[in-house]
Amino acid sequence: MYISHLSLTDFRSYAQADFELGPGTTVFVGSNGVGKTNIAEAIGYLASLSSHRVSTDAPLIRFGAERALVRARVARGGQATAVELEITAGKANRARINRANPVRARDILGIVRTVLFAPEDLALVKGDPANRRRFLDDLMVALRPHHAATRGDYERVLKQRNALLKSARSGRYTAAHESTLEVWDQHLAQAGARLLRGRLDVLELLSAHLGTEYAGLTDGSKAATARYRCTVVEELDDDGGTAALPATALPPSAIPSASQDRDRQDPAGGTREAGAVRAPGLEGAGIGDLERMFLEALAAHRKKETERGITLVGPHRDELDLFLGPAPAKGYASHGETWSLALALRLASYRVLGEDDPREGAGPILILDDVFAELDADRRSRLAAVVAGAEQVIVTAAVAADVPSELGGRVLRVTPGHVSP
Repeated sequence: MYISHLSLTDFRSYAQADFELGPGTTVFVGSNGVGKTNIAEAIGYLASLSSHRVSTDAPLIRFGAERALVRARVARGGQATAVELEITAGKANRARINRANPVRARDILGIVRTVLFAPEDLALVKGDPANRRRFLDDLMVALRPHHAATRGDYERVLKQRNALLKSARSGRYTAAHESTLEVWDQHLAQAGARLLRGRLDVLELLSAHLGTEYAGLTDGSKAATARYRCTVVEELDDDGGTAALPATALPPSAIPSASQDRDRQDPAGGTREAGAVRAPGLEGAGIGDLERMFLEALAAHRKKETERGITLVGPHRDELDLFLGPAPAKGYASHGETWSLALALRLASYRVLGEDDPREGAGPILILDDVFAELDADRRSRLAAVVAGAEQVIVTAAVAADVPSELGGRVLRVTPGHVSP
């Protein structure tokens, strides 16, 4: 997959910008603050309908303009598609496919697939659990766009249930509150079970590559693993979260070595099932099982939730634990290890998306936004070797010399509001 042409109208700092792209590597070079990341953000937004930098659409629209337009021609497996997205702050965004009548924005999900790595991705390791939940959900939607509705359904029901809990907390808890809560419990459990099953499926695919990708970026002395910690089946602490992890949270028997990671590779280049437990308490659970477990957990925590006026159980409070060896990466990984683990998560995502559609030319676009400046020479070379096989790689850099020569490719100069050879 690759974008052959990109057009931006009133997007961020660009009043109008049109430029040709193509297969292979394209490097956007320019001083900090001139708009390189805006280009990466626009391509990523076409793929996910979200920004890796901001949580609302308003900042995406050039100051003083009413709307922004992002247009692209996309080649995928020999098929060309024109896609256009209109972004309007405070209103529903609209899209067009092959210049047809406007459709819902989410109808374009899946046309463009990207994996974007940026400095903000350090939060995948160091930041709050919300960053890791969003990472799983974004990959879930990229793989199966219909899960955008799954995600939206859960968020909508959760908002309604929280409003009811808040109302019950501010007044006297009555039988009417109880009966209404039971109705919302059913809706929340149904939507939450679908979301949770989707996350677990994604984690299973992701885990098959995480250790190998991390080992490829480092000396391989520590194994990278992940575990899903679920509020539906785990005990809550006094603050309503799952218990904190100790420094040696995984037993040695659950941690594959770097050599075991290599041994698990199958002839097709993937990896077989890893040794670490992925989601304790949820092994083999189907959607019906998860719904039942969800309802039981809601009933068990009814008193605590009504006292606090908030839903304490569900995917919105779950955690994805990341480990290097037996220790949690958060708080224990060095700066270099943190960078490598964040990169490995994105590269594992790239492998998962590539395997999902094995047709030649159907792999996702890889975007590296200001990444190489943060890496030492060895990690730069290792990363360049990994990504060189992608059909299209978009790189941004303040200094061209930061980009490893192994990537080669076309260089475009970015100045405020303009892109030129």
